Amino acid sequence: MGFHMEPDQKIIFSIVKKFIKGVPHLSSLASGGKAGPALSGVEGVKGTLREALGLREREVISLVGAGGKTTLMYCLAKELFLSRKRVVTTTTTKILEPKLEETNFLLVDSDERRIKDFVWRHLDQYRHLTVARARLGLGKLEGVSAGLVNDLWSLDKIDTIIVEADGAAGRPVKAPREWEPVIPTTSTLVVAILGVDGVGKKLNEESAFQPEGISRITGIAIGEKLSDEGMALLMTHAEGIFKGTPSSSRVVAFLNKVDIPDGVRKAKGIAGKIFEKEHSQIERVVLGQLKNEPPVAEVIFPV
Repeated sequence: MGFHMEPDQKIIFSIVKKFIKGVPHLSSLASGGKAGPALSGVEGVKGTLREALGLREREVISLVGAGGKTTLMYCLAKELFLSRKRVVTTTTTKILEPKLEETNFLLVDSDERRIKDFVWRHLDQYRHLTVARARLGLGKLEGVSAGLVNDLWSLDKIDTIIVEADGAAGRPVKAPREWEPVIPTTSTLVVAILGVDGVGKKLNEESAFQPEGISRITGIAIGEKLSDEGMALLMTHAEGIFKGTPSSSRVVAFLNKVDIPDGVRKAKGIAGKIFEKEHSQIERVVLGQLKNEPPVAEVIFPV
């Protein structure tokens, strides 16, 4: 490959196509328009994640919550890569090892100084790197420290760092454990994700991560159905999924899986409840469908 590998490094890399000039057109859904009175802040339909999240030229983006964080991380990274941004993806918790099509280069190294040095020397070559500290078995990777994310941000050549800062074991909803989420202090944007497929499901171990915590935050008893009010509380409560967000960070709520039957209606119900609670940092609610194109169905703003 024409570069030197440190002897202790464990590196996986894949051959990728030459990156495409310009961003491919992502069509918008045809079903745009205004929502009901509680959501009169609808701006309209968006197609790209970059637009929907309101990204700036340089960002440290921390993803928290449940119901699509890893998918969002790699979809956004691909979109930014195609627009010629230089991107680093990582986690401060644990993630599944990326597939070959999800990243241009995976570096696994226990020495965070070597990770930083590698990123400095090779980001221009690969333009999208994923970094982790170790392989844990069962296809999982151990994340890096929040301190390394802050150090990487000091490298001016990185345009965007995307950090999966929370875990949910594949559930659509969650409440954070005592030490979660692990959000780097340099985060300029925090995106909290919940899957709208959680609405109407009974609150238990199968449908939720940390159901006891969800019950404590929302007042919904174990075994009772999750409601849009409960989902909004998970987004806005001080002990909810935005817990520990730096006061300087912009905040976006991302409601994923709106492509399920009745998903858009459910998402708009949750969005209305979120805005009613007047969270001081939430600037918009994105209605997402990350398994489809375009990945964004609609973006809603408060009145």
